[in-house]
Amino acid sequence: MKSLFASLVSLFFALPAITGTARATDISGTISTTLTVMQDSRLVGNVSCMVSGAPCIVIGASGVTFDLNGYTITGLGDAVLGCSGAVVGNEVGILVNAVNNVVIRGRGMVQQFRNHGIQLLTSTGSTVTGVIASTNCDSGIILTGGSGHLVEHNTAIRNGSPAAACGGI
Repeated sequence: MKSLFASLVSLFFALPAITGTARATDISGTISTTLTVMQDSRLVGNVSCMVSGAPCIVIGASGVTFDLNGYTITGLGDAVLGCSGAVVGNEVGILVNAVNNVVIRGRGMVQQFRNHGIQLLTSTGSTVTGVIASTNCDSGIILTGGSGHLVEHNTAIRNGSPAAACGGI
């Protein structure tokens, strides 16, 4: 009887591990291929994005919170001009595409992407708050399609270019 009880107790405590309980993922360093985030995540250091012609980070599941945690994500753009005058395809810092209720929060910075810093594309109910978007070639933060987003307490600095004068939010 004790053995059966001990087995049931062990199974009870092991069940969350078996069912794949979501935990936060820590991100820092260099990203060289698009990183798809499927669970709550946060930066634990600055990120250098070396991805060319594609998004750096894609939020790939609804309900995910992505915390910049005071750090910076830097793309391949020029430090002064952002893009040297040419937008590069899908080279977005953080892309939220067709998922809902995502939270992207700072304090932190998304900078030097040769397209948008942050793009909410055909998604609904997402929040972007406390982010600095700087020196991105197109918009710092852009909402394309979808609805019900909350974008507040963000700062946009020197976004846009002669070829894409979008800028800002």
